[in-house]
Amino acid sequence: MPINIPILLTWLRVALIPLMVGVLYIPDAWLGSFNKTQGLAATLIFIVAALTDWIDGFLARRWNQTSAFGAFLDPVADKLMVAGALLVLIELDRVNAVIAFIIIGREITISALREWMAQIGASKSVAVSSLGKIKTIAQMVAIPMLLYYDSIWGINLKFWGDILLWVAAVLTVWSMFYYLRKAWPLIKESAGHLL
Repeated sequence: MPINIPILLTWLRVALIPLMVGVLYIPDAWLGSFNKTQGLAATLIFIVAALTDWIDGFLARRWNQTSAFGAFLDPVADKLMVAGALLVLIELDRVNAVIAFIIIGREITISALREWMAQIGASKSVAVSSLGKIKTIAQMVAIPMLLYYDSIWGINLKFWGDILLWVAAVLTVWSMFYYLRKAWPLIKESAGHLL
């Protein structure tokens, strides 16, 4: 396993996930007058983790430190971060479980599809699309809003977080069908060999 700054940033993102979740479970009695800071702390931790995703990719490309391990760990860290946040938001009754299932289910499906496509040497067929990037931006903006779950500078983050997460869910389904459609000829061909 190579050790470099981009991979260390990815490991930092993985380490921040339980911290983000744990902050929201600190008993109110321990915090006293600071109990409103839980949402802010979880939000800031999520934002820092999301920024490390952009920074590690930028540095890996800039310093030519890309690696097979980094290519594996980076999307795993992203999916853990999003799934962890969504599961906490379900428990806090800030996210509908169906929306979380759609987003997490899509991530599992497309990850499995990409793994299979890589095994048959066709990974370029399911490379990240601009639609997938827009979906990621929508959910990465929505989740911190729902973690904070209050108004800031007159902006109702609950409302906008809900709207953006619905947008992310729609784009999630749309992008999943986009990737499956691109892979369908190879899926059909492989199924034909099995029959």
